[in-house]
Amino acid sequence: MNRPDLHAYFQRVRSHSETICKPLAPEDYVPQPTADVSPPKWHLGHTSWFYEAVFLQDYIPGYKDFNPHYKFIFNSYYEHFGTRVERPLRGTLSRPVLKEVLTYRAYIDEQMTALIDRVDEAQFPTFSDLLVLALNHEQQHQELLLTDLKYILACNPEKPTYRPDLALCDSAQLPPVQFIPCPGGLRDIGWRGEGFAYDNEGPHHKAYVNDFALCNCLVSNGEYLEFVRDGGYADFRHWLDDGWRTVQSEGWKMPLYWQEQGGDYFEFTLGGLVILDPSSPVTHISYYEAEAFAQWANKRLPSEIEWEIAARQSGASAQTGHFDDANFLHPQPPRQKQGDVWQWTGSAYLPYPGYRRIEGPLGEYNGKFMVNQMVLRGGSCATSRDHIRLSYRNFFKPDKRWQFNGIRLAEQI
Repeated sequence: MNRPDLHAYFQRVRSHSETICKPLAPEDYVPQPTADVSPPKWHLGHTSWFYEAVFLQDYIPGYKDFNPHYKFIFNSYYEHFGTRVERPLRGTLSRPVLKEVLTYRAYIDEQMTALIDRVDEAQFPTFSDLLVLALNHEQQHQELLLTDLKYILACNPEKPTYRPDLALCDSAQLPPVQFIPCPGGLRDIGWRGEGFAYDNEGPHHKAYVNDFALCNCLVSNGEYLEFVRDGGYADFRHWLDDGWRTVQSEGWKMPLYWQEQGGDYFEFTLGGLVILDPSSPVTHISYYEAEAFAQWANKRLPSEIEWEIAARQSGASAQTGHFDDANFLHPQPPRQKQGDVWQWTGSAYLPYPGYRRIEGPLGEYNGKFMVNQMVLRGGSCATSRDHIRLSYRNFFKPDKRWQFNGIRLAEQI
């Protein structure tokens, strides 16, 4: 990437983080109602500290931290950079105040913009590649910003609306459900090509699968409501043992953000509380719920290899899905091949054959989390369009529901 394009990319990504936060009141930047959710103020600070830690300290001789305490406050999980505020305690800090965090962001923007011009030609290719990774890191936090602030607002009994101007599609006539056959065999999997991809998307390799079929549609609210009304949450037969224990201990009876009032169902969205649209993809469900629904429906979840094979066969593209730039921030009908919701797969998050962690602090970015997590594919309505690829591997622990997670079913043929 050349310098002008890198400047434009940097400015676009950095400004979008603050655009996401514009509808918030100052008080909205601080709460942390659960350990999985980080305060919006922390996201703004962390995504600035990252550039300071990875670039400014290395590329500017004698660089002094903007504030020496920020390394402790805004580090996330990088052991390489030392101790930090534990994740569940991020919301306990009232300082720095929002104004100081925004001043910090402006300072980092100024320093990084100047650095893009100053890096010499010999260093520029390596610098550019690393900055593209850092910008993708910030785009991940933009998605987290949206999902975290949704959880924060939903915990308020007033159910405040994030953006009343968000578009919501009318309920749509869905296409007939079909399971599209996909031939098995030895297939190419993983990232291979030009441009950016995370290290966990490779190495490119061969993988064998049997013949299978993948559904042409995401599971809808209406379909999932049948599972709820059929007593799915009260019937242990559908659930994995860990899932059944979680349902009982957490008291789950329906997806996160659903509400039942007098026999009618509603859903909290970033556009406010709305009546449940039966044609929209179901979302905010855990892997346990996705697996239980698949058992109830006499189907299964696809493996991540099957998902990638079917996506490539179908011609799925980030250009046609519902992503962050579509002004919805909620899954929409018709149910797309990509976008709307992340799709749980039946695959544990493990390294591909030949994978090796990269050296230095960025080796902590993906590799050390390859245990006790499940893979999701496809992106969501909160994902940046230029951040997603068919080889992109998202991952969460199986009980997590606060992301825009949904279901696409598979079957053996």
